[in-house]
Amino acid sequence: MSANKDGDGGWKTFIWNSDKKEFLGRTGGSWLKIFIFYVIFYGCLAGIFIGTIQAMLLTLSNYKPTYQDRVAPPGLSHSPRPDKAEISYSIGDNSTYKAYVDHMDRFLEAYNDGKQNDESKFENCGETPQTYTDRGKLESNDGVRKVCRFDRRWLQDCSGLNDKSYGFADGKPCIIVKLNRIVNFRPRPPASNESIPVPIQPNVQGNLIPIHCTNKYYPYYGKLLQPDYLQPLVAVKFNIKPDFEMRIECKVFGENIDYSEKDRSQGRFDIKITIKS
Repeated sequence: MSANKDGDGGWKTFIWNSDKKEFLGRTGGSWLKIFIFYVIFYGCLAGIFIGTIQAMLLTLSNYKPTYQDRVAPPGLSHSPRPDKAEISYSIGDNSTYKAYVDHMDRFLEAYNDGKQNDESKFENCGETPQTYTDRGKLESNDGVRKVCRFDRRWLQDCSGLNDKSYGFADGKPCIIVKLNRIVNFRPRPPASNESIPVPIQPNVQGNLIPIHCTNKYYPYYGKLLQPDYLQPLVAVKFNIKPDFEMRIECKVFGENIDYSEKDRSQGRFDIKITIKS
């Protein structure tokens, strides 16, 4: 019994020694010194960390990436964008292509005239291709920049204004093609026609970026300077026989646009379209 009492008294004494006024083996003064030491120690670590972050932030810009030497050329994307890059539907059943139509409606909503009425944000850049509109340097004091209007009617049969089904009901579906945004990236037309497919070489013009058809591109100044930026679009309408599986590769051509076998969406995309009778 005495051994148990001694053992019980040992750990109780370690927690609180009333004779020496010690808690967990240390006096109040000792605990105070340890507390002050760790407050200073971790305070210094926090100061070094915060100082390092602040020093790094001083090298960064709010308007553009500091280093763009390894930025890949923009990807080429399309709408509608189904799973597995495959569009398949039946002409006689509108429920099979309703999701595609709804996707295009949502995508093109930003291009409605009513969304581009604000003269302080939008301006007309002309219907004919021209050189890039210079809006100053990214880090100048010009503030928020205007963006070019893109008239949805330019998409013609694929605008969805006259044909609400975008050609899906007639077996001639449309897709909308666009270059993805990269801050301050300005694609250049091909230096020569040698890299362009022969069928479209006669249609190549200056100030246009061919996408197996033609496209124009407004320089993008970033979300802070151009929060209402609209990417120019290209509409492609297909005339496909029913019950025929068509595989399509769409490519953009430019002097500073390359392709990668590792990333099939860089400068191009693949899609399969099947229309069932």
